[in-house]
Amino acid sequence: MPGQNLTRGEAQERAAIVNVDSYAVRLDLTTSDVTFRSTTTVVFSATPGATTFIDLIAESIESIELNGVALNPADVYEDSRLRLADLAEHNTLTVDAHCLYMNTGEGLHRFVDPVDGEVYLYSQFEVPDSRRMFTVFEQPDLKATFQFTVTAPERWHVVSNQPTPTPVPVSGTDGNATWEFPATPRMSSYITALVAGPYVVERSELTSADGRVIPLGVFSRASMSQYLDADYIFEKTRQGFEFFEAQFGVPYPFEKYDQLFVPEFNAGAMENAGCVTFTETYVFRSKVTDAIKERRVVTILHELAHMWFGDLVTMKWWNDLWLNESFAEWASTLATAEATEWHEAWTTFNAMEKTWAYRQDQLPSTHPIVAAINDLEDVYVNFDGITYAKGGSVLKQLVAWVGLEQFMAGVSAYFRKHAWGNTELSDLLVELERTSGRELTSWSQLWLETAGVNTLTPIIDTDNAGVITRFTIVQTATEEYPTIRPHRMAVGFYNHDDNGDLVRTHRVELDVDGEHTDVTDLVGQQRPALVLLNDDDLAYAKIRFDTESLQVAAEQLSSITNPLARSIVWGALWDATRDGEFPASDYVALVINHIGSETESTTLRTTLAQLLTTARMYVAPQRRASALDLVSGALWELAQNAPAGSDAQFQFVKYFAALPTSEEHQQVLSGLFDGSVTLEGLEIDTDLRWEILEGLVLLGAADNTDIDQALAADNTASGAQAAARARAAIPTVEGKTAAFDSLVVSADAPNAIARSTGLGFNHVTDATVLEPLVARYFEALAPLWSERSFHMASQIITGLFPTSIASPELASAARTWLDANADAAPALRRIVVESLADVDRALTVQQADV
Repeated sequence: MPGQNLTRGEAQERAAIVNVDSYAVRLDLTTSDVTFRSTTTVVFSATPGATTFIDLIAESIESIELNGVALNPADVYEDSRLRLADLAEHNTLTVDAHCLYMNTGEGLHRFVDPVDGEVYLYSQFEVPDSRRMFTVFEQPDLKATFQFTVTAPERWHVVSNQPTPTPVPVSGTDGNATWEFPATPRMSSYITALVAGPYVVERSELTSADGRVIPLGVFSRASMSQYLDADYIFEKTRQGFEFFEAQFGVPYPFEKYDQLFVPEFNAGAMENAGCVTFTETYVFRSKVTDAIKERRVVTILHELAHMWFGDLVTMKWWNDLWLNESFAEWASTLATAEATEWHEAWTTFNAMEKTWAYRQDQLPSTHPIVAAINDLEDVYVNFDGITYAKGGSVLKQLVAWVGLEQFMAGVSAYFRKHAWGNTELSDLLVELERTSGRELTSWSQLWLETAGVNTLTPIIDTDNAGVITRFTIVQTATEEYPTIRPHRMAVGFYNHDDNGDLVRTHRVELDVDGEHTDVTDLVGQQRPALVLLNDDDLAYAKIRFDTESLQVAAEQLSSITNPLARSIVWGALWDATRDGEFPASDYVALVINHIGSETESTTLRTTLAQLLTTARMYVAPQRRASALDLVSGALWELAQNAPAGSDAQFQFVKYFAALPTSEEHQQVLSGLFDGSVTLEGLEIDTDLRWEILEGLVLLGAADNTDIDQALAADNTASGAQAAARARAAIPTVEGKTAAFDSLVVSADAPNAIARSTGLGFNHVTDATVLEPLVARYFEALAPLWSERSFHMASQIITGLFPTSIASPELASAARTWLDANADAAPALRRIVVESLADVDRALTVQQADV
């Protein structure tokens, strides 16, 4: 039996047998704190006489009835499947089961608020977890209508995909009621939803392009509601609606739009139709960076874009998951840049998404954007930076290739043609070919069906007067992934203005194809101070500089006035550092010299994280202690010199707290913590106070007693997560062992605590404290994978890999495990392979730091 897996072949076979009409799902949330009752009636047609199966993950089953005949659960239920034999042309199946509440962020997640003891529920079904809440044909192309009836405490809010009905009190109960929702339009099961609990709601409305009034709701936990800026969220939602309806040419397809901020969420958000769930970290109880504020806007618009691309029109199978996510990421960035105040969203995209994509695409686990998804386990393996970030980057390249107006016209035709249906990539490409006149089959093969990233380098010859006599762009690929691709891109020339700033003085846009592309339009031009390939970031490729431009970039990076151009240079120098071409110690100096002038919050955030990685792992071991001291001292100096109350000041303090190295730093952090050290404009609020405390823990200047006191003062879900992270950061073998055991020996930690513990576990200055746990880590992999849910196992295994050690011994231990476990689950092997790749890269970069 397949356990909880499903192959593509099985899904295709089942779709050939079954056509689903409707689900009626009755849920009783009042029966227990551990389980809930789920009664599902499915109406479907089938090939007469055929046998197939339906999916359910249940604690127990009360009864099964198919076409009026009772089936014995012991005979037909095994693993996650109910076998359905001798089907009629028209069938009705009713399954009455008890399903488990989860604390892993999968299925129907149950959370108890430590502030007031209130219970909050929310569903999370992507990829295959609606079967944890009701009986279902769990595959995206078997769409149906869904009618939910829910019994819960009458004082709760109960929210689903359709407008919430008036609850009817249940007689003979202590304050319970039943909500009978209208049936949904035809949709895939993974975008159905249920959110229930004493949430606090703010309401508004907007008028859709077709004149309908769309009710809006924004929900949060009662104890977090004071921090919810609902008016701002409504404003961004209205801007997104107006932008997408105009661009897509199709009105919003659902009846209402609720946005719910829920606790212990695994991702940023989930595009449930008309009932979007978001991570509660987007409810800001303390100051956050502008990068996080902007990312929240992008996420809001990402999920809204999914209402059309993903919900109205849905992929047939998970091999096109990349298109679903990539389109939403690209469209939300475009909307953020053009419809909101965050006009530099494409700079943010370059700093964050492209950085993620380039890293993911250079791992041994890289794969084509259109990956072979043979089963659900393959979805787990490939739900990554290729799916989101590279896919979004390549879509941006496709838009440059065909033209924005033509692209949107094709997308609009695609929505109208396939509304409420399922599609494949080819269905979109057909429409784009028609509107653009570009042949896209070969483009798709080169970009979507092959892996790896190209590198573009300029070759420039000049005469004695500095006039360009030759300008050639050389394209290379790696030996493992040798594909040479076409790129629509721009070349920018940057010279000094009267203020000494580097500004663009010339730009040419062209198609780069083949290993050598001569740019004749630039011959005869005066050579500029800086030549920037991929100006405006249209293409997906690593770039390199010619010798003169590299020197100017390294020495004068902060004088580049355009934020996007500056981000491209930051990214190129980081790529060169990771590739061992630009010494790690030089990168440390580069960041320290230029980061104080950076204006873009996400560029700051990304670059500072890269600075800490470089100092901790990439600098040659004999220089590491001095590099850490240099970086820590520089961060505090930068914080002191930053404008009062600025985002930069805030970020420099946060990163200083993450990397203190000396007694002097301890005194500064202690002073910030107790108020004896101040910076003008800086408030030490609750969350920053936790970060400072963790810095003190890292220095050995705070311990469990201090953490207990801080948690007593902040007895909230966020406080518990911060405390778990701080405990895991205790810089002793005993402290690390306790953190390890809290996740490996005990299975009680919910997903959010597990995530925080992993972050603290690898937060070290001296990584030798992790070495005694290396053997135990590899011994724990197989039991963790077999005993925990997918998300929990992958999160724990990723979080506890002792990457910070970055030693040949750790690399050897990982290879030994991989050699001995060739038959381990692909997703498990991938985690180890990627973690090993990070260690191998660190060792390579260390050797190049000469």
